[in-house]
Amino acid sequence: MFVSIAKLVPPSKVQNNMQTDTIKQLIETGLPGAEVCVEGDGRHFTTLVVSDVFQGKSRLERQQMVYRTLHHQLTDGSLHALSIKTLTQAEWNQIDANGDA
Repeated sequence: MFVSIAKLVPPSKVQNNMQTDTIKQLIETGLPGAEVCVEGDGRHFTTLVVSDVFQGKSRLERQQMVYRTLHHQLTDGSLHALSIKTLTQAEWNQIDANGDA
């Protein structure tokens, strides 16, 4: 007999897994004009964000900008782990020109 997990675990203990499309949309909303690629398994994700808004920013400042777009999901536990790579458009073009992409 199949028993729904909702009957076994209180709703407050069930964590919704994030989807790559949701994360992509949240980052794009928070960083308008950014090109975003996200891969993941529902809890652990890797993202590449390309935007000229990163120009002149340190690696830490860039990551903080991306984290701010996902603050709620990180604090409520629906997003557990996120690896972030950030590039300006010029940096991306350089990688692409070298065939490293």
